[in-house]
Amino acid sequence: MTADHWHPSATIEALRQRAALLAKIRHFFYQRQVLEVEVPVLSQRATSDPHIESITAEYSGVSTYLATSPEFGLKRLLAAGIGDCYSLGKAFRQGEAGRRHNPEFTLLEWYRCGWDDRRLMLEVAELLGLLLGISRVQTLSYRALFLRELQLDPHSASDKELAACVRRTIALSFIPADRDECLDLLMSHRLEPAMGEGITLLHDFPAHQAALAKVVADEQGTPVARRFEAYVGGLELANGYWELTDSAEQLRRFQADLQYRRTRGRPTPPFDERLLLALQAGMPECAGVALGVDRLMMLAGGYGSIEEVIAFPIARA
Repeated sequence: MTADHWHPSATIEALRQRAALLAKIRHFFYQRQVLEVEVPVLSQRATSDPHIESITAEYSGVSTYLATSPEFGLKRLLAAGIGDCYSLGKAFRQGEAGRRHNPEFTLLEWYRCGWDDRRLMLEVAELLGLLLGISRVQTLSYRALFLRELQLDPHSASDKELAACVRRTIALSFIPADRDECLDLLMSHRLEPAMGEGITLLHDFPAHQAALAKVVADEQGTPVARRFEAYVGGLELANGYWELTDSAEQLRRFQADLQYRRTRGRPTPPFDERLLLALQAGMPECAGVALGVDRLMMLAGGYGSIEEVIAFPIARA
């Protein structure tokens, strides 16, 4: 530890810019009568998502977890009748540290009652355009992007065809574990860099990547996840869903996540039964999205590292 390690990694000017950005976000939702709410960041339950790991803590001798997002708390409030709402606060994820990641980060998440993913995508683009001064927006389906750049249909291609595409286009020192990893590698290494400047709204993901989104047949009759991601210059900023409201299907997905984790020797934390109860009680039809504020700040201020936009990253915390 050096003598100046007490000092923030971000400049005072960057922290002032950050405060102004947060104020603009809150004003955006105030104008639209979307209510800011707070939900716990310390919980008795963890995420079951196979691609995200919760950070554990202990309270009164009981294992607890730092929230990876405010999603479950917000959905419980939706089921209680709060209406359109958002959270702007801290979230935590295990093992995520680097130029674009810190295990403690700021997440904006909001829900619109009666909306679907298509309508929410437009609001995401409006917010990003306002904060980043960007007017160019392209909207593409997941299939259209794969066909445009790789001449491959990600929904109908076989596992062997996807693996062959990875080998042909990406230099790797390992063999991808499964179909999902092939798709993720192609997205991160080949497709994100090809998105170009401006805002890209990517929608209709493969059904097996639905997470907590509805699965609906597209215009070609293919079951797709009504999920979207928003990128700026190939950098992912937001992930949104036309939200699943079926408690039985939600339970099935929780159980499938845990089975996936077991087969790979991963932790199997308890999932949130309270969310299932909220869905049973009747969560309204809605769309929701989570947006990474630290990455947004990097783009807004022209910074190259997350350490330049937060006061005390994990190395200095």
